[in-house]
Amino acid sequence: MDSYLIQVNGHGDHAPMLDVHLKNTGNTLSPGKVKGRKPRWAVRPSEMSKKTFNPVRAIVDNMKVEPNPKKAMISLSLGDPTVFGNLPTNDEVTRAVKEVLDSGRYNGYAPSVGYQSCREAVAAYYTCPEAPLKAQDVILTSGCSQAIELALAVLANPGQNILVPRPGFSLYKTLALSMGIEVKFYNLLPEKAWEIDLEHLESLVDEKTACLIVNNPSNPCGSVFSKSHLQEILAVASRQCVPILADEIYGDMVFADCKYEPIATLSTNVPILSCGGLAKRWLVPGWRMGWILIHDRRDIFGNEIRAGLIRLSQRILGPCTIVQGALERILHQTPPEFYHNTLSILKSNADLCYAALSAIPGLQPVRPAGAMYLMVEIEMEHFPEFENDVEFTERLISEQSVFCLPATCFEYPNFFRVVITMPEEMILEACSRIQEFCEMHYQGAEGSQDLECDK
Repeated sequence: MDSYLIQVNGHGDHAPMLDVHLKNTGNTLSPGKVKGRKPRWAVRPSEMSKKTFNPVRAIVDNMKVEPNPKKAMISLSLGDPTVFGNLPTNDEVTRAVKEVLDSGRYNGYAPSVGYQSCREAVAAYYTCPEAPLKAQDVILTSGCSQAIELALAVLANPGQNILVPRPGFSLYKTLALSMGIEVKFYNLLPEKAWEIDLEHLESLVDEKTACLIVNNPSNPCGSVFSKSHLQEILAVASRQCVPILADEIYGDMVFADCKYEPIATLSTNVPILSCGGLAKRWLVPGWRMGWILIHDRRDIFGNEIRAGLIRLSQRILGPCTIVQGALERILHQTPPEFYHNTLSILKSNADLCYAALSAIPGLQPVRPAGAMYLMVEIEMEHFPEFENDVEFTERLISEQSVFCLPATCFEYPNFFRVVITMPEEMILEACSRIQEFCEMHYQGAEGSQDLECDK
């Protein structure tokens, strides 16, 4: 018969320890010795880590190219409005955080979904008769990227699929693949200001489709969907009974001749998780404050999706409490002229960049209507020495020290993305260098014919 002896030892100030001695019919199992097993190191990365893949990093990190040492580097690649120092946040925003920090009242843990008062502040800011919100409809997150991660994690299981825009923000694919979720890309149409190809979108839906991601205003396109187009998207989702994950981090960041419509305000029955945050509109991406707004007026999500979001939020115990403490003041006391001035600068930059690039042979920019970007088509037939957009942008760096992201990063080859947050003089200099580069390598119709004859 097996016998076990458990002895409790306590020594001075130390807590009692349990000494466990096992006796098994006379054979003592010594520590470190397990019958039939020879100890050896076998540390391996997890399957999730192996599936995690960021297309931007994979492409950019492999661009082994040095900029032209005779020209200062101009980077038009990073979607961070703080990089150049010309777009500071508002003083009211900064003061709100300073006062919260000095108060010492927000140094501890908050509820994982955020302080109740902060959730109430976000709900009050975004609620409207067409899409009413209460505090329980708001989950605060560590930036919009975590909001997207939680929304995906609560809606989709491994083996299911999600519908993602092409071109589109690379994080959707990165997160989905790490979770074992298949990504199906639906096409956007540059000739229609990047509207969704609705027929193609609907053709991708099957019994394993967990959600549709709609990014409006768009990264990387800088496009803004019209009310009628959003209604068409909702009609597809309604027919197919597919919920929507709305990435609206650039919400309200639209130019004066355009109107932003939150998709939830147009939905009568499609349940929507809308993801947003402070990063872009308030120009503080490093503060890591985001949120999920739960729109479910027909109670299709029910209690389970809400409960699932709460459980998932408990993995990291919520976003920064200092920023939470300042959130109500940031949302409700930032002066309107701050938003207006930011958009005026972006609109001016967009117009300047679009006009300059439109005049360059071989390039076809698509005019943006909001956000912080524009996309430029490379007429590759006029640049035969470059195999693709990656080679084109690599040479642009090495010859002109101008760094634009190849749109292969966004699953859309033969385009590149330009960030329009830099000072005006930098835009002019960058466009001038791009023009010089294109004129150096451009081959018109005659050159193309000569190449064909040479073949």
